[in-house]
Amino acid sequence: MTELLKSSLTRRTVLQAAAVGAVGINPALRAAVYAQGSDAPEKKEVKIGFIPLTDCASVVMASVLGIDQKYGVKIIPTKEASWAGVRDKLVNGELDFAHVLYGLVYGVHMGTAGPKKDMAVLMTLNNNGQAITLSKKLADKGAVDGAGLAKLMASDKREYTFAQTFPTGTHAMWLYYWLAANGINPMKDAKVITVPPPQMVANMRVGNMDGFCVGEPWGHRAIIDGIGVTAVTTQDVWKDHPEKVLGTTADFVKKYPNTARAVTAAIIEAGKWIDASLSNKNKMAETVADKSYVNTSVDAINQRILGRYQNGMGKTWDDPNYMKFYNDGAVSFPYLSDGMWFLTQHKRWGLIKEHPDYLGIAKQINHIDVYKQAATAAKASVPKEIMRSSKLMDGTVWDGKDPKKYADSFKVHA
Repeated sequence: MTELLKSSLTRRTVLQAAAVGAVGINPALRAAVYAQGSDAPEKKEVKIGFIPLTDCASVVMASVLGIDQKYGVKIIPTKEASWAGVRDKLVNGELDFAHVLYGLVYGVHMGTAGPKKDMAVLMTLNNNGQAITLSKKLADKGAVDGAGLAKLMASDKREYTFAQTFPTGTHAMWLYYWLAANGINPMKDAKVITVPPPQMVANMRVGNMDGFCVGEPWGHRAIIDGIGVTAVTTQDVWKDHPEKVLGTTADFVKKYPNTARAVTAAIIEAGKWIDASLSNKNKMAETVADKSYVNTSVDAINQRILGRYQNGMGKTWDDPNYMKFYNDGAVSFPYLSDGMWFLTQHKRWGLIKEHPDYLGIAKQINHIDVYKQAATAAKASVPKEIMRSSKLMDGTVWDGKDPKKYADSFKVHA
């Protein structure tokens, strides 16, 4: 115990002390107690890949606050350059877990996003908090929202380029859904390119794209830098939509079930800590803005994390559907219907040719059993249902009951 306490007297201890009220007893004291017996994590140190985005926060804070130690593991957050890099390192075992796009995990499992590998989603890391940005040049011509963009594209004909972050990922699906809802077919009426999140703003600055969909803080950064406007937030496309997940391979969960549970529990608890208060959100913003993580100014993160939005054209508003990490367990639960939704959109846009076994695949990937065990350990609320119902921006209701019919119901498709 003495050695454990000595080793914990680092920079992390300062933040741990601040977190004790929310987390409980100092994690350094709890670690030695927890990690005994048959439920001890098989692998004590784990690498979790992340992309520099605000929604990596629960992974980072689980490490920085020492919540990981409470569950007998040490999380090493590793900063990655692109989602393709995250995919490759997960598949080849260089990373144990990742903060990763929901649709990327499903794409890898299906073999539509590179090498095919059986994958696992252990929890949802966040809801909401992404945005679609249009360039200042387009905004100056009246394209400040979906209707304005459609009107401009019809009258000022040329090739319009939009960027997303990974072909089967969340940002691609939000972008396509929004464009299609405004009568623009992303597969026929525009050119769509893939750009890593931290490179979006720089690429728009030099004119490489007309618009992009990405996670914060890069939407707000484009406004601070005066190069783009927020046309729509993703929570306006789908309120409380699933976004990033804690992803790993099915092999890892099979080989290290206790580790999978412990890491999930630590990150659930970190998400709970972030959502617990404004001061915690501000501490999180200060932490993840650091060069080791997102590498941006704190003001690029802390406004939208508190729901304070501006669109870059003088409009400001308080958004109650800002980025959430816990929301009494509703965020972190890996609903089967959430995973199935991405498959319906992959089918809609021709990424998969035939209707898959939507429910069967979601049951394979989303490890609800591991999540429930982790939630019990983290004293987190667990929703009663494994499916949920949501209404999207076009009035379409998604509840997972008839995925084939839903996937075939869209007028605009590939």
